[in-house]
Parts: sequence; C-alpha cells; structure tokens
Amino acid sequence: MMAVTEPVKLVIENWPEEKTEEIELENLPGNEEAGKRTVTFSRELYIERSDFDPDPPKKFFRLKPGGEVRLKGAYIVLCTGYETDEEGNVTLIRCTYDPETRSGECQRKVKGTIHWLSTLDAVPAELRHYEPLLAETAADDAEAEAEAEAEGEYVGGAKDRDFLKTINPDSLQILQGFVEPAAAKAPAGTRYQFLRMGYYCADLDTSADKPVFNRVVGLKDSFKPAK
Repeated sequence: MMAVTEPVKLVIENWPEEKTEEIELENLPGNEEAGKRTVTFSRELYIERSDFDPDPPKKFFRLKPGGEVRLKGAYIVLCTGYETDEEGNVTLIRCTYDPETRSGECQRKVKGTIHWLSTLDAVPAELRHYEPLLAETAADDAEAEAEAEAEGEYVGGAKDRDFLKTINPDSLQILQGFVEPAAAKAPAGTRYQFLRMGYYCADLDTSADKPVFNRVVGLKDSFKPAK
C-alpha cells in the first residue's frame, strides 16, 4: 500500500484540473495471486516531505528543482518550482508531467521513483512511530553495570541515577498523514508494508473514519544526509 507520513502538496500544472486516471498497482510485487488494485491519479497529489529538497546534496535522486522523478506506477514529472512559508518550509511543489511516460508504456528511465497519493481520495490517518524507550546512553550504562555486577565489581550506578532522565523523549512520534482508501478500511491487526516507509499494523484504535497505524519496523534507507 501507499501512505504519506509527512505530506506536502505537489501540483502538476499541465494536467487538466478535472481529469483523473486509474493507476493499476500490484498488491504484492512478484506474486500474481495477490492480485492488483487501482488508485486515483490527479492534478494535485501528496508526496513525502523528505522526497523533495530545494537545495539537495550530491546523490539525492528524489525530487529537486529542475529534476525529474517517476511517480510510482504513473508518470515522470519535472519540478518547475516550489513555494515556502515565512520560516522557509516548503508548502507547495510545482511540476509538469510528460504524457509519453506512463509506467508500462515508456522505456525512458530516471533514477528516482517516489510514492504519492491523490488529494481527491487520500484518507487522513494517524501514524505512530515508536523508538527505543530508553536513550542509547542509558542502555549502554545499564549493560555495563550488569557486566560489572556479574563480575563482582558493581559499585552502584543505576540505583543512584534518576531513571526518568534516561527516558527518550522521542520514543513516540505521532504523525498526521494519509493512506490509500483500501488501507483505511483495514480492521485492527491488519499488517501492510507501506511502500518505501516500513511495515505497519492497524491499531486497536483504528476506524474507517480515522485510521490509526503503528510502525512495526522501518526500512533501510540508502540515502544518508550529512549531519
């Protein structure tokens, strides 16, 4: 399935405002028995905020000013501009599409492919991302103390430390994003791989009106931005 966890709007300026297309996607690539589904493609889409960079580093193969990417299962788009708010955050991305590049009908290649959702039918969803409850330093300290205690060299430490100070304040991030209509109808306990984002499970709190998904595990990202 496709889900956008931190959305930013993308407008395809040469796509007619009232036009839509049904894009067919595999439910499980490489497994024909899993079937296919259709998603709506339109002039206005949501993409991941991290998939666009106005000042990209080297080897950034996602969307950038003057750059091209393929929208999964659909067309190749070229970024022609973008808008920001007063704080410099990107609020809108402007593109044009090449009508001769529909997936399965075009041999032209670009290095980047990103996922998307149409603003017409994307369903608002809550996505909960969990990280370790304890900070790494706390976990390292606890492991060292356990080893020292096993060797008879334990001289205190954990008993003298304020446990609350070891809590990772970012152990839970709640994001307001979007999912495909089909995913929104999933009952609690249903598991999906959200394309390029990770594996998620529908929470007990989920409903068709307000889907809630917990991230089980993320996917390895080959792009490592400089710190």
